[in-house]
Amino acid sequence: MGEQSSAAADWWRQAAVYQIYPRSFADGNGDGIGDLQGIISRIDYLAALGIDAVWLSPFYPSALADGGYDVDDYRDIDPRIGTLAEFDELTRLLHTAGIKLIIDIVPNHSSNRHRWFVEALESVPGSSARDRYIFRDGKGAHGELPPSDWQSVFGGSAWTRVPDGQWYLHLFAEEQPDLNWDNPDVHAEFLDTLEFWGDRGVDGFRIDVAHALKKDLPDELPDEATLLEGTFADGEHPIWDRDEVHQIYADWRKLFNRYSPPLTAVAEAWVPAHRRVRYASPEGLGQAFNFDLLRARFAVDEFRKIITENLDLAARSGASSTWVFSNHDVIRHATRYGLPAAEATGDFGPPAARDWLKAGAPPEQEDREAGSAKARAATLLALALPGSAYLYQGEELGLPEVGSIPADRRQDPTFFRTEGEEIGRDGCRVPLPWTAEGISFGFGAGPAHLPQPDWFAEYAVSVQAGDPQSTLELYRSALGLRHQLQTDEQLEWVDLGDPQVLAFRRPNGWLSVTNFTGTPVPLPDGELLISSAGASETSETSETDSADRHGLPGYATAWLQQ
Repeated sequence: MGEQSSAAADWWRQAAVYQIYPRSFADGNGDGIGDLQGIISRIDYLAALGIDAVWLSPFYPSALADGGYDVDDYRDIDPRIGTLAEFDELTRLLHTAGIKLIIDIVPNHSSNRHRWFVEALESVPGSSARDRYIFRDGKGAHGELPPSDWQSVFGGSAWTRVPDGQWYLHLFAEEQPDLNWDNPDVHAEFLDTLEFWGDRGVDGFRIDVAHALKKDLPDELPDEATLLEGTFADGEHPIWDRDEVHQIYADWRKLFNRYSPPLTAVAEAWVPAHRRVRYASPEGLGQAFNFDLLRARFAVDEFRKIITENLDLAARSGASSTWVFSNHDVIRHATRYGLPAAEATGDFGPPAARDWLKAGAPPEQEDREAGSAKARAATLLALALPGSAYLYQGEELGLPEVGSIPADRRQDPTFFRTEGEEIGRDGCRVPLPWTAEGISFGFGAGPAHLPQPDWFAEYAVSVQAGDPQSTLELYRSALGLRHQLQTDEQLEWVDLGDPQVLAFRRPNGWLSVTNFTGTPVPLPDGELLISSAGASETSETSETDSADRHGLPGYATAWLQQ
């Protein structure tokens, strides 16, 4: 493979990938739901942001029992979102703008409206149609009890009974029956689906729940406590992260490699760091999400340890690492870093941070100023690291989580299946504010499908665009500089003599310095390129002494050229 072809094939290794949650990005027809035409209308915005690729969350036909991750048809578009012709237009226009397209594939489960599941319900127990899913007889004298006491990820039983008395497994919502990956029909269906989208021009796939496809379910199932607390050897848990799953991805990789350049893929696999290596191997998906920074406190020791370990794992797998702070499943990091309880415990997921929001924490207890500063600093640090940066729509605006959503407007099944015990993920899925005015802040011509708070006006694109101090302009500047500075994947730690300052040098004399304290620290000599605490240096300022003179404020990252 020539140098140019090799570069084309490796575009993903240090890409900035922007996740679009279609229903909440931009509404082109005014029905309150984001759609493909809305995305098309914002391609200039995406190009100006400086991203390399878009990751498009599910857009398939769906009853929206789980925000589109309950898929009715893997080879079509939800009519509320668009058409296949519009998808083709979006793909073409993104490519014209120099932006790749990655789409979500949801292989662990279909929806309960999928043609296969409808056929399964119309068929008798033990039929080939039912074998595509995981059906079991129940316990009790008349099979009235579920096969086990397993709980779904969203709360409530992981089993639902059908009219003839059998039960089916759903690790998530009851509208999301788990597929049986021991059935060859399932393998063939997804290979055909991947080829369908590959032939339409997509550049890669994000694999939802990649660690759960293969299961080992004996006649006598272990109980929930054993699932949660049992000491299973690596690769031998009955449900999660079984070694056999990698044969599926080896087959997928053969298909991906038939394209030129090969299609890329990234695994969503919530597994221990040392287990990510196989998902990210060149013989498998090629890359896996690293959620370690997402779950870490804003603490220098945690960041350095996580970065060191993950760069080592990336080298071992032959992949590049991935860096992510926010997505459609977690509380936005601008809010996480501003919650004292979460920062104290390091627990940013359910229940700590979401319970904090659900309890209606007074605004003064959510330190938005500190949360914003830490989020900007963390992101600028990550954008300087070797590897891919995955960004979630709205983080470039510094959007905080929306904590207060009326119960009757919520959509996340977690909220309903736990009877409100868990607040769910709606707060990070509220539609974006494009303008400071309008019924939905420029999202569309009508009300948005999730309510937007009045304070969204402060974060609107129209307010931030052109303001050198804004988070939007910080992202634009940082992504532009990243393109200029990013070369190979080397990193050299630099000791600046302060244990609360994390610094590293990339090739070409590019130095990243992060202050993890709330008080200013001095900066080394060099030309200040950009700082998360404010605008980059301008031509009117002095050169190498400007960084020293100003120093680095608390909770901030700066890039210097030395």
